[in-house]
Amino acid sequence: MRRLLFLLAPVLMFGDDLKSLLEFAKKNNDLLVSSKLTQDAKAQDVESKKSAYFPTIDVGVFYKTMDERNLMQAGDVYSGYAKTGLDIYDGGRKSSQLDQAKNEHKASEHDTIEMKKALSLDITKDFYSIKNFEASLVAKQDANKSLQEQLTRIKKYVEAKLATKDDIDRLQAAYDTNMYDIEALRFQILSTHKLLELKVGKSIDSLDASNFNDTLLQNMENSDAIASMMAKESSLINSAESINSAYYPQIRVEESYNIYGYDRADAAHLAGVDKQNIFMVSANMRIFDYGTLNDAKQAVLINSYALKSQVAYKTKEQKMQYDLALFRIETSEIKIKSAKSALVAATSAFTTINEKYNVGIVDYVVYLNALSAKTSAKALYETSLNELEVAYASYYYYSGKNLEEFIK
Repeated sequence: MRRLLFLLAPVLMFGDDLKSLLEFAKKNNDLLVSSKLTQDAKAQDVESKKSAYFPTIDVGVFYKTMDERNLMQAGDVYSGYAKTGLDIYDGGRKSSQLDQAKNEHKASEHDTIEMKKALSLDITKDFYSIKNFEASLVAKQDANKSLQEQLTRIKKYVEAKLATKDDIDRLQAAYDTNMYDIEALRFQILSTHKLLELKVGKSIDSLDASNFNDTLLQNMENSDAIASMMAKESSLINSAESINSAYYPQIRVEESYNIYGYDRADAAHLAGVDKQNIFMVSANMRIFDYGTLNDAKQAVLINSYALKSQVAYKTKEQKMQYDLALFRIETSEIKIKSAKSALVAATSAFTTINEKYNVGIVDYVVYLNALSAKTSAKALYETSLNELEVAYASYYYYSGKNLEEFIK
């Protein structure tokens, strides 16, 4: 048993890195599964519109009975028939509907891809938020150890009457406040962790370190959200063309074969046909409808113009976010240098002041300020590193790329 645990220990120690979480979420997130099913439904609708070009075949039967009937009528009449039909010309309605279905399917594909990319960015932000909280927690726990040591030391001084009770009270207040912050951070870690599990679609024990490549791209591609709106705009134009097709001739040919039977016929009944083959060509065209269809067409076109305006806005918004992400990368790198310098200085200062406080050269106010500065600097440095990763994630997202392709 011990040997088994020893062999499994390296496996159990590993957590989930960001790339594995993104790949798992793309296959198991419930909202993505729903979006993919919607996409499949749109694909099936395309196949349905293609099938409309083929002839139709109908079969049917009817039975009619009359208790009281006129002379020369049969009491029971029954029939069976088979009918085939084909649209010769429909003003372009079917082709417009097929193009509409194709564009709706294309839009649904882009919607699914955009959802995947947006979900990846959300997961990335949650991932590094947890890392930030954990860094703050570690810093607070280190401060907690220092405060605990000083409390133990001061209590001994009070017992030896070398210090007063108010010295203990001040340190105790700082210790309790620090414990409050620790518990608050634990809850933030737990809540963000649960939210991350919901988005990924599985339970997560721990998170391994993950980093993005620091590659700056040469071009920005339109987001899939914009591509989806463009496809929807084209779909609306196709819909308008389909409505307009009603003003063109609609020509259809049909051929049916009927079999008839009669019962309860008297001597005066003239026997009807037993078999009948019917061929029919029909044509119709809308001449006047008080502008109903034209108004419907204009309403659809106006919606397409609205989408065009949204595309223009979203394109500008993406470019703005792209530029901001670049600037965020630059500022994050500067912040890391500043945070690292502050951490070195705060750590050195605390080491010196801690020694002085132990021998009574400085008071508790100086000690607590130095401890607070060290705690904040340590958390700030780790946070600045994580902010740079989120900045790169945002940059790749607004470049129109898949985030997992740029994770080391």
